[in-house]
Amino acid sequence: MSQRFSPPSIASSEITPESVYLKRRDFMRAAGLAALPLLGGAAASTSADVVTGGEALVYDQPAGQGDAFRTREPPTPFADITAYGNFYEFGTDKGDPARYAHEMKVDPWSLQVDGLVRKPGTLHLEDILSGFDLQERIYRLRCVEAWSMVVPWVGFPLADLLQRFEPTSEARYVAFETLYRRKEMPGTRSFTTTIDWPYREGLRIDEAMHPLTLMAVGLYGKTLPNQNGAPIRLVVPWKYGFKSIKSVVRIRLTDRRPRTTWETLAPKEYGFYANVNPDVDHPRWSQASERRLPSSLFRPNRIPTQMFNGYAEQVAGLYQGMDLARNY
Repeated sequence: MSQRFSPPSIASSEITPESVYLKRRDFMRAAGLAALPLLGGAAASTSADVVTGGEALVYDQPAGQGDAFRTREPPTPFADITAYGNFYEFGTDKGDPARYAHEMKVDPWSLQVDGLVRKPGTLHLEDILSGFDLQERIYRLRCVEAWSMVVPWVGFPLADLLQRFEPTSEARYVAFETLYRRKEMPGTRSFTTTIDWPYREGLRIDEAMHPLTLMAVGLYGKTLPNQNGAPIRLVVPWKYGFKSIKSVVRIRLTDRRPRTTWETLAPKEYGFYANVNPDVDHPRWSQASERRLPSSLFRPNRIPTQMFNGYAEQVAGLYQGMDLARNY
């Protein structure tokens, strides 16, 4: 489906450097304010990669005016992005990824691309980091649990990757799989887990090829920390966060809609599309508002949720004529 991509006009001066946030965090820690817990029980990690990040990346800064890939909202502090999140391979607590993801080995790494493509093959980590033109994208990230962040990702369009493998005309969907190594992922060894590992996700081909859809290899200008999906993850900013699958090892193009992990586990709660929609509530909570991190018990920082997470102008045409309450 073709559509005109209409970018909003955003000033580049809105972007706050990582160094400013780290200085602010140091000040808060010294003052004792950083000890206030995030609403939801996140525990701050003391690992070095949370504090300093990974290796510096070489990437392009998009032009400021008329750039579709930034937001007027200030980015979430690096320490909060890396200390709070879901990565169930390492546990269900929001702090588990930061505590345990260092056990995951990310180099060497390979990404297999197959299915309905003319040139199936494998990319290695060095191919990924050096073979694509990296750029910064500052996107809102909205979790289905009604918390949110603003993340300065570094990556490249998923379309650039898929085009290298030449999808056939029969390809209608793109399926993704996360790394699965029980020895390195304590959450997969839990007796209480009900997930059929590996974690799986999927997109329609037009969603995958959309200019906003990103394969991220870094945040705040450095390689991804393990807990955020190192070394490569998907980012689909108009969908709930569980669609943005982490630590991807396989991409398969298919003519059938893939069964995804959360859709399989709880189909009445988590649909295939998972578009951010304040008018369609989760069965157990409202989606009309969200808690923007950082937040605390006394400063919950709750804001209204935007349709398609604020990207309606760019992506609404993908779903023209669809009932978004049924196709949730």
